[in-house]
Amino acid sequence: MPAPSDSPTPRIDGRRLRSERTRQTIIEAYLALLRRSPAMPTAAQIAEEAGYSVRSVFERFDDLNALTLATADHAIVQGQAEAQARDVDADRPARIRSHVRIRAAACEKWLPLWRVLTVVQEQLPELKQRVALARHSNVVRMRLMYAPELATLEPPVADQMLVALAALISFESWDQMRSVFGLSHEAAEAAWRAAIDRILPPTPAP
Repeated sequence: MPAPSDSPTPRIDGRRLRSERTRQTIIEAYLALLRRSPAMPTAAQIAEEAGYSVRSVFERFDDLNALTLATADHAIVQGQAEAQARDVDADRPARIRSHVRIRAAACEKWLPLWRVLTVVQEQLPELKQRVALARHSNVVRMRLMYAPELATLEPPVADQMLVALAALISFESWDQMRSVFGLSHEAAEAAWRAAIDRILPPTPAP
């Protein structure tokens, strides 16, 4: 016969799991609303989308800023997993193609959230740190993808080139190509590939 102190554990774990599932559902509802409309959704809209009450939303998040911060953390974890560098040892065209394909997919998926983050970050120092982390991760990935070309440059010049490339393939750049200039996903990727190829120095011979 189990000790009395052991019996509450399954119930506590079950409640915790249900609460965590509710929390995740609310985050996913928030993202779904952002993808349908660029406007910041209200708590009532989020609750309706998630299938919960407004009270349930605020039982898990103090306010909408806290929900935005939690959603940013969710996006960073998922985005980093999806954006792992691939084909790092391939030839130049294959590396550029692989990098652009992964980066474009990330921009297409997370741009609605990014628009909100860059606005709300001025109110939340913690969120500003997340935005900076996302930008820095992009630079780290490019340093790996284009190591052969960057190695031909002096470090200050290589750093300047990475800054220029980061601006080139930013969320804001993708937003302009897709929303302002009306490029298709494929055409926008092609524009990035061509620009990166022109900016990078010649690839050294093996």
